[in-house]
Amino acid sequence: MSPKGKKKVSLTTKIIMASVLGLIIGAIVGPWMEKIQFIGTIWIRLIQMSIVALVMTSVASAIGNIESASAGKMSFHTFKYIILFTLCSAFLGLGLSYLFKPGVGITLDAAVEATTNQLSDVSVIDTLVNFVPTNIFSAMSSGSTIQCIIFSLIFGIAAGGYARATGRNNVLLLIKDINGIIMRIIEMVMKLAPIGIFCLLAPVVGTTGFDVIFPMLKFLLALLVGDIIQFLIYCPLTAFRCGVNPLKMPKKYAKMSIMALTTTSSAVCLPTKMEDSVTKFGVSRRVADFTGPITMTMNSCGAVQCYVLAIMFMAQASGIALTNVEILTGVLLACMMCMGTIVVPGGSVVVYTFFATALGLPLESVAILIGIDWFAGALRTLMNVDVDVLVGMLVSKDLGEFDADVYNDKKEVKYVQYVEA
Repeated sequence: MSPKGKKKVSLTTKIIMASVLGLIIGAIVGPWMEKIQFIGTIWIRLIQMSIVALVMTSVASAIGNIESASAGKMSFHTFKYIILFTLCSAFLGLGLSYLFKPGVGITLDAAVEATTNQLSDVSVIDTLVNFVPTNIFSAMSSGSTIQCIIFSLIFGIAAGGYARATGRNNVLLLIKDINGIIMRIIEMVMKLAPIGIFCLLAPVVGTTGFDVIFPMLKFLLALLVGDIIQFLIYCPLTAFRCGVNPLKMPKKYAKMSIMALTTTSSAVCLPTKMEDSVTKFGVSRRVADFTGPITMTMNSCGAVQCYVLAIMFMAQASGIALTNVEILTGVLLACMMCMGTIVVPGGSVVVYTFFATALGLPLESVAILIGIDWFAGALRTLMNVDVDVLVGMLVSKDLGEFDADVYNDKKEVKYVQYVEA
């Protein structure tokens, strides 16, 4: 067969294969595998070098473009529900981390000894004050990620306002281009992901044995239970607010939910989500066209739940007892990261590394999470997409544009892209 005729193996498949090999070979060879850990460490550092720039440009670009593109009642209602759902899902993830304790059972002794918790012995007031940078260049050079995010939020709002007032959006375009270049760098690094993950996971298994398997399964179980809880709470409450029967929702969700589970991509599900929102859930075309793209980027209930669980997993696996201030900081970081979703291949590697760096947690635990990330990604995407539709329903109801007849299958409509008159 010619090279052109060969089926290309996806990066996700390669990562899963590398994870399985890491588990098996690490268990067979044992502690000797620690000798190759430096290769995985180099790979992680290649990701770390781009994190600050990637996060800053992603957040600034997302906020700047939204500020300049939308205003008024629809924006207010959309972001009201985005914030509400995101916070609820984040704290649900926190509760599940205490219930399931997914990281308990793994001991990363070497990592714990090398880790210095960056936020210990700091009061809540001091933490809030330290969120605001005095010098953004100092914050960037020292890797103060929270300060960089705060600056990016303010910069994005200001850049959006400037573009709206002057009609010149050169700065926003430049930020978008820089973001594209940084993502290209990470895409290049991610091609080495199978090697990096193998060289990180094999040493962990080599020193801890198969004890690492059970915590990985507990993490996935916690995510699944979280998805079920969110569905059982959010759907009835939304249906009650809209005056419709929640029992009809599962059938209406079937198509987009299957797509979410199989593609693990909110972007791929976007056209189906927007069409079904109008034709099955009674969302107005105008609202669907506005909330669809925004919620895809900023309303990630499945992701924020997963991120909070991941933070607690890494801490528990390392034997680090986070303080209340550190936990709340982690929850806030998880919510902020969902504001501008990183859409590079294997983006979770970047997000998990970001959390570990920001909270002073060992990077070895990132490899364990990446080993199961395809399965976690399916559960994340499922909830991300499903809750996006609920936001559209609630916004339509608040604006008096919700069509109960469409929801109740008494009226048939076709999805037509809305054009502002």
